[in-house]
Amino acid sequence: MAGTIYLVATPIGNLEDITLRALRVLREADLIACEDTRHTRKLLEHYQIRRPVVSFHEHNEASRAKDLVERAAAGAAIAVVSDAGMPVVADPGFRIVRRAIERGVPVVPVPGPVAAVAAFAAAGLPAEAFRFAGFLPPKRNRRRQALESLAAESATLIFYEAPHRIVDTLVDIAEVLGPRPVVVARELTKIHEEFLRGPADEVLAALRQRETIKGEITLLVGAGPAPAPAAGSLADRVRQLMSEQNLDRMTALKLAARERGISKPEAYRLFTAAADRSPPDV
Repeated sequence: MAGTIYLVATPIGNLEDITLRALRVLREADLIACEDTRHTRKLLEHYQIRRPVVSFHEHNEASRAKDLVERAAAGAAIAVVSDAGMPVVADPGFRIVRRAIERGVPVVPVPGPVAAVAAFAAAGLPAEAFRFAGFLPPKRNRRRQALESLAAESATLIFYEAPHRIVDTLVDIAEVLGPRPVVVARELTKIHEEFLRGPADEVLAALRQRETIKGEITLLVGAGPAPAPAAGSLADRVRQLMSEQNLDRMTALKLAARERGISKPEAYRLFTAAADRSPPDV
């Protein structure tokens, strides 16, 4: 194990969801770098693991990464864990991985629970492909922009979301993405595990009836209905919308993109390319 950075997945709720290999690595590590030492000590005490620990979180990651990699380069076995799930995946760890690779220190994943994968398996949405997008922006305008950029995605979308923002996020999904099937997976592997499944507006209505919403949330959004083939060119449709609905060009372009099931940036690229090919006005 000497001279290695180990990325160790830890339970997302149920402490039994840890692999035998993960327990061995934690027991044999020279140092365990954890997102929250108080949280990780509960896991270590449960399995009677007594190893030195050090904090390694988003606020000290840049400075702590250098020290940890240098220790590994000198021969130490460093186990990196987050509070739950796999380090780096929507959690701290990226900087230490990059620095270790640059320094020539081996990086070894020790796989285990990941909330996104667990929720995806039990969601009941098409499982051929998924796109994990981490946390959506907390501010409404940026969140809606992020959703617009994913509007043409045909794979199931997976997000992590805070309980105090889930209602606002579902409002944006219903308005920006339309009538999509969604799944709210809450408190996975814990006592109060729950799956809410249905159209975005129905799941939203169910959550709005609750006085409070608590727990870790994984949000899944299924693909929308396949758009009907659009007649005519994109440029023609934009001009038609501008004329019929008295819209400015960018608003018309956004609507035309949604009709065709493509993202706004892609629509803008196609529209600009078509304009470049058009003969000049005489």
